[in-house]
Amino acid sequence: MESSRLGDLSRMIRPDGSASAGGPQLCGDIDMRIARDGTWYYHGSPIGRKPLVKLFASVLKRDDSGDYWLETPAEKCRIQVADAPFLAVEMSVEGAGRNQTLKFRTNVDDIVNAGHDHPLRIAVNEATGEPTPYIYVRNGLEALIARAVFYDLVELGIEERGKDGSARFGVWSDGEFFPLDGDGSAGV
Repeated sequence: MESSRLGDLSRMIRPDGSASAGGPQLCGDIDMRIARDGTWYYHGSPIGRKPLVKLFASVLKRDDSGDYWLETPAEKCRIQVADAPFLAVEMSVEGAGRNQTLKFRTNVDDIVNAGHDHPLRIAVNEATGEPTPYIYVRNGLEALIARAVFYDLVELGIEERGKDGSARFGVWSDGEFFPLDGDGSAGV
């Protein structure tokens, strides 16, 4: 790994979040990617220092066209993301039933409560029928929910009747019902 270039990139991130005059300079694509399992790579080598990954994650943004950018006060560089930039690796439950709150921790230690501001979404592969669960984290960025965590989530699932009388299988969190059947629409 070219540690000097990686170090240069990390030094451009100001702790106070202030921007340089004129905004960040567009530096184009850099050889950085985030694999589906949440591992960050630079020039093909995994970035093994979690504090550095967390630093980069703190300046990660997604634009309206779906591209991912590391945007520091000095530079804006496009990176590649295989699926979602984060991985939800842990879930805790507070309360029960309609009053429960589902709290998720990501691989970069972001903590989000599933609810109105952080909805759950289940995408279903049309060819295989396999569900792929996500939770919204921030600024257009989602976390893929790890398979083991998804199994725990499904174990909490209950059947609810919608206003039209149809049954939906899903979970409650922060007063919102999230179907786990792949429709993606919240509410009952």
